[in-house]
Amino acid sequence: MAATVAARNKKVRQDALREQISKRCTVQQVLKNIEKMEEQGASMESTELQALRAATDTRLKLLNKYIPDLKQSDIELTGADGGPIQTDSVFEFIPVGSND
Repeated sequence: MAATVAARNKKVRQDALREQISKRCTVQQVLKNIEKMEEQGASMESTELQALRAATDTRLKLLNKYIPDLKQSDIELTGADGGPIQTDSVFEFIPVGSND
């Protein structure tokens, strides 16, 4: 039971951190930094450009750590109350030679 409580607490902390990251618009800030580097990179001071790159890299690492790519994540499908998924299959048999 202790592992279950620990796992639940970890999930709560992860969810809170994901929410905090998304509220701070980290993805939008990364995109703004990239646009700024593309537009003004040649005219920026080297220290300013390095600081912008470092901030962008740090944000990307934070995003990758706490908000993993969907293509890399295992997706588990469950039914009601975490049980197995139930499917209904319907087969229609049409007699051979039927005109319907």
